[in-house]
Amino acid sequence: MKYSIFSVCDHHLDVPRSIGQLYSQVLSEMEWAEELGYWAYYIAEHHFHEYGVVPAPPAFLGAASQRTSRLGLGVAVSVLPFHNPLLVAEEYAVVDHLSGGRLRLGVGSGYLQHEFQGFGISPDERRQRFEEALEVIVRAWRGERFSYNGVYHQVKDVRIAVTPYQKPHPPLWIAILRADRAYHVGRMGYNIMMVPYATVETIDQLGEIIAAYKKGYAEGGGRGEPDVAVALHTYISDSKEAARRESEAALHRYVVTRLYARRRTFEELDRGEVILFGDPDLVAARIRKLAALGVTHVMALMNFGALEPERVRRSMTLFAREVMPRAAATVSRP
Repeated sequence: MKYSIFSVCDHHLDVPRSIGQLYSQVLSEMEWAEELGYWAYYIAEHHFHEYGVVPAPPAFLGAASQRTSRLGLGVAVSVLPFHNPLLVAEEYAVVDHLSGGRLRLGVGSGYLQHEFQGFGISPDERRQRFEEALEVIVRAWRGERFSYNGVYHQVKDVRIAVTPYQKPHPPLWIAILRADRAYHVGRMGYNIMMVPYATVETIDQLGEIIAAYKKGYAEGGGRGEPDVAVALHTYISDSKEAARRESEAALHRYVVTRLYARRRTFEELDRGEVILFGDPDLVAARIRKLAALGVTHVMALMNFGALEPERVRRSMTLFAREVMPRAAATVSRP
């Protein structure tokens, strides 16, 4: 199991914290995540709303690359329909060089209606725009001249000068929100990324989705074991009651400002096991369950809803020092 941190970088106007202060907090958390031994720290790309205030992840990750030396630097996700794919290929290649090969790139087709409206793109086009853009990016990363004639993207005899540090290219994840996309992503041969909170009612439903993904991966000729990453809101404390008491207000703030998603209470989320809130033993048990379902990568979403920075760092620390060892330990049986 790999363990990473993920932040949507949500900003809340009712909290006395500037965007610059949020950026500083996240960069500081990246440094601390590296010290604690996390595999990567992912940030989200969003536009036109305080739901997420990092519209340009390559710039942010470029800054992070100079403050860390081992931590993977990820985006979850680059929304490909909103960008010229040649620019995406170049900008993330720069990040990969600045970081010495630590880029972890999640890509997706987007889902927020106001973002498509803002860019003047029909949501009905997103799947084809995404698949064309991804093909252009991967071909551009080969460093050879090529042409491409798609419905939305045309390339004529172009070679990009900066290709990724990692060869043939950085690891790629495709994000899905709908369960029926899992098989298709598997057929494409890429890693997969999900947010169970937005996709399933209960964590048990992940099993069928992962099975469909792996079936597609095998049928598409995928090699090796793919990475199955899930992002879950996470908060570790001395007890489940303490975890709820210390973080429920932030979770509520996040949930009620989440756009276009059904709002669920703490009890509903906890009952469905789509959050990791509790003491180290409880959270480790839930991670072992995730592993049994086929999850190979947990992205702990710890900085959410303007949760106090000291509580975020304490939760990160407890997760690394108390939860990870417990999750890896063999459960004793009578």
